[in-house]
Amino acid sequence: MIDLGRALKTAASTGKVVFGTQRTEKAVKKGEAKLVIIAKNCPSEFLTSGNHGVKVYRFDGTNIELGALCGKPFSVAALAVIDKGASNILSL
Repeated sequence: MIDLGRALKTAASTGKVVFGTQRTEKAVKKGEAKLVIIAKNCPSEFLTSGNHGVKVYRFDGTNIELGALCGKPFSVAALAVIDKGASNILSL
């Protein structure tokens, strides 16, 4: 089992991660996203838009908790990992 908080911070600092439902959806549609992480209270419209074969991990916490886990001072309903960098986040 990996430490999600550490893996997210490592991916964000050494790779590329986009935050927010709009940017995540755009990354998925462009084929850039390797992994999508969504909070349990992510808007249902986002969940039904299709994932284009991208692995989706459902975070068992709110968007506020996901934002804090990412080290962000704002809520994060969804994020996409574009480049994992030095993290092991894709093993979720």
